[in-house]
Amino acid sequence: MPFPTPPPRIDVIIPAYNEARSIAQVIAEIPVGLVREVVVVDNNSSDNTAAVARAAGATVVRETRPGYGHACLAGMAHIFGKPAAELPDIIVFLDGDHSDYPEEMPALLAPILGGEADMVIGSRALGQRERGAMLPQQLFGNWLATKLLRWLYGARYTDLGPFRAIRAGALQRLNMQDKTYGWTVEMQLKAAKLGLRAVEVPVRYRRRIGVSKVSGTVKGTLGAGYKILWTIFKYR
Repeated sequence: MPFPTPPPRIDVIIPAYNEARSIAQVIAEIPVGLVREVVVVDNNSSDNTAAVARAAGATVVRETRPGYGHACLAGMAHIFGKPAAELPDIIVFLDGDHSDYPEEMPALLAPILGGEADMVIGSRALGQRERGAMLPQQLFGNWLATKLLRWLYGARYTDLGPFRAIRAGALQRLNMQDKTYGWTVEMQLKAAKLGLRAVEVPVRYRRRIGVSKVSGTVKGTLGAGYKILWTIFKYR
């Protein structure tokens, strides 16, 4: 069902590891008045990511254990640690490297706000990608993972994109566990197993600021690929 008035409480979680060059731009491009709180999780950065994010108006949570999933879980712990009356209605996940377009958040949220979905994935496969924004190994890995999700779980996705929105209650039901690269695929396959209403909307994607910690290295690419496939088969 659509959210009644007053407007829903929307919080954003941004995992960030050494994103001092980009994080302020990401925060600044979130539509004014749409979001209640922006939580930047400083994932043990060696630069001044935390100070830049705080100066840009974000709440900063520090997570010293490396890993995308660790950072997301730390952001969730902060948000869900509030009194019941202050819990959000929707949580948006967004990368801190400026590869996503935060100004597209209203389109991402629309299916949830309209009562049509519990989770929305921003699909880079359906949207416009800047040349070079996704490397060949990313495109192949995305294709393989989404095919496996369809074959094994009946889940029709085109992307494992990090830009996504989900009802807070639905997110709690997923009991997220992954600490590293399997986070996004875990969320999507668990949503399918629980019968959540999941849809995709096209989103644009551009070259990130700085070098990717995953696709930018052989070790990162292999580690991410292995963990994504392991997660898919683990829950099957």
